[in-house]
Amino acid sequence: MIIKRVLNNNTVISSNSKGVDVLLMGKGVAFGKKKGQPVDMEQIEKTFLLKDKETQSKFTELLINVPMEYILVSEKIINFGKIKLGKNLNEIIYVNLTDHIHSAIERYQEDIILKNPLRWDIARFYPDEYAVGEKAIEIVRNDLGVTFEIDEAAFIAIHFVNAEMDRSSDFAYEIAEITKKIETIIKNHYRTEFDENSLDYYRFITHVKFFAQRLLAGDHYDDEDEELLNTLKHKYEGEYASALEIKEYVQKDFEYELSSTELLYLTAHIRRITKNL
Repeated sequence: MIIKRVLNNNTVISSNSKGVDVLLMGKGVAFGKKKGQPVDMEQIEKTFLLKDKETQSKFTELLINVPMEYILVSEKIINFGKIKLGKNLNEIIYVNLTDHIHSAIERYQEDIILKNPLRWDIARFYPDEYAVGEKAIEIVRNDLGVTFEIDEAAFIAIHFVNAEMDRSSDFAYEIAEITKKIETIIKNHYRTEFDENSLDYYRFITHVKFFAQRLLAGDHYDDEDEELLNTLKHKYEGEYASALEIKEYVQKDFEYELSSTELLYLTAHIRRITKNL
């Protein structure tokens, strides 16, 4: 393979047999080398091929200033996350997580340690992603000798949540805040706590997270369930009243109008988690 661009002593850009740019990494692989010279393939430790050109460009620029060991640690965390979550991840996570690891370590070296006010909520609402964050702390400690505070697990979890979404947007924090607010509205309405280990609670939180995602994206369900909603609001008056409080909240804070279908689903899910109160 022929060098197309030298990024640093450890990283070059080349192209594969199909003419697609690839990032090649290895200790000293580019030392003393120039564009047009062959790559010593025995020195290559890692190969990165990102399909999205914009992501590849961002990742390329990131590699110029980020130590190779940080990149390898990020890749190890991402590979663990793929197995743990069993989901497709947007390639942008290679950029976002690598940049986060690099920035976090620089912060820690300057004794700047950030607290995450949503850590407990992220752990509750995204338990699998949070588990990946906890594993990431362990990997960073073992491979780089840097001990992150537990708050960092939540920050890392958010990158995986965002990478699971169809849109490469930073909605995860907002989703956690909206989910917490809606849960609090219902708790205050019924003056109770919920069994967070129950299947009904899991289903409720899952529904609310997807609802929050639609809210932030400005998507709506069609208004097709007015008749069924009328039946439900008489049968489950308390649950419907709680759903109306949620409607008022999202209307006031987000100028988002709940459809009859969304009100129906909310009422039904609230019924599920409050039926035994």
